[in-house]
Amino acid sequence: MLKKIILGAASIAVAGSMYTTTPAFAEDTLYIPSLSYRTGAFAGAGIPISNGYADYFAMLNARDGGIGGAKVVVEECETGYKADKGVECYEATKGNGALVYNPYSTGITLQLIPKAPVDEIPILSMGYGLSAAAIGEKFPWVFNYPASYWSQMSSILKYIDSQGGIKGKKIGFIYLDVGYGKEPIPLLDKLAPEMGFEWVGFPVAGKDMQNQAATWLNVRKERPDWMIAWSFGAMTPTAVKEAAKIRFPMDKFVGNWWSGGHADLEQVGAPGKGYLAANFSGIGTDFPALQDVIKHVVDAGNSKANKEDIGKVNYNRGLFNAVIMAEAIRSAQAKTGKKGINGADMRLGLENFVLDEARLKEIGLEGFTAPVVGSCADHEGAGSIFLQQWNGSDWERVSDLIAPMTEVVRPLLEEAADNYVKEQTDWKTQSCG
Repeated sequence: MLKKIILGAASIAVAGSMYTTTPAFAEDTLYIPSLSYRTGAFAGAGIPISNGYADYFAMLNARDGGIGGAKVVVEECETGYKADKGVECYEATKGNGALVYNPYSTGITLQLIPKAPVDEIPILSMGYGLSAAAIGEKFPWVFNYPASYWSQMSSILKYIDSQGGIKGKKIGFIYLDVGYGKEPIPLLDKLAPEMGFEWVGFPVAGKDMQNQAATWLNVRKERPDWMIAWSFGAMTPTAVKEAAKIRFPMDKFVGNWWSGGHADLEQVGAPGKGYLAANFSGIGTDFPALQDVIKHVVDAGNSKANKEDIGKVNYNRGLFNAVIMAEAIRSAQAKTGKKGINGADMRLGLENFVLDEARLKEIGLEGFTAPVVGSCADHEGAGSIFLQQWNGSDWERVSDLIAPMTEVVRPLLEEAADNYVKEQTDWKTQSCG
């Protein structure tokens, strides 16, 4: 057998709060709802993400007068990471001239995907959500730049292969037992026979995120050579602590990019030294754009973030999300000749922005991320990741950029996209020429 699942219950419990509505905004503004989760089980990630996202736009408003002469209006709507609250926020804000939605939840993303083509408001699920949405011909209104979960998993497996080879090895896969955690399983099934490894699954129910002792006893029995984590929130520090208890080698334990925030490992401290995690955005404040955020927003007293949190993993990830939005807006403005664009214009911008090395340097983010280029056919960008390692008190980047195994992943994404579309009624596709 190439895989087996160590079974657990599938459930997750999160909390949310009520939202407020606002009137539609002026035509010369750029209205972007922020589906935040400052409350609930995953607030440790949601708070810095929301702060970084808002602060980059606030910096552009303060320093440049907005984007292309139009001010950016960011309005938060609290979801508590709940899918039903996410949909309520969407319905409450879409009529205000919303340009794009960034759900920051796979569950919310899946609920909004069918709505996007009807309302003509694109969705950017940045590095999460439905991997099949990478196929632009089948999902004209959904994007997951800079890389899908499947591409990320392929890069992690490439890293493992570079560390003495993956053939003949047993890979343990511990994951939150919901759609998010299960998302990369088809890729593991595909690559296990091709790369010659066996994989063993360890699902963790939402109610058990902080109670994993039995799961890690199973890990000890299975004796995997490597562990990969698709965890989030309280599940991550608990997993690292339990791994340390059974003396699993931390430098053979790799989390995905939701399993490697500062809030996760600061709870663990020295016992987590050596633990690895994927990332696609820079760490720290040693970038001109981050210095401008500090100068124009944080020091001016216009940020909800504590200054010591600027530059941490999830803050910078939220900021990077805003960077992609800003570059797509610029592209849309250039394509349409309009300052105040709409959702359809934004979709055009998301398919035509160019965030290459030259542009990253120009906006003060040289070396911050791998280049990302929007296109009609490729809505993920198939971006490269890097690995970071916990040194006991902070994260350090420890690898070069690792490109995904696109030649393997792309056909799987196309197949998954075809299967999704077949199950829909009157689904609108597009031709990319």
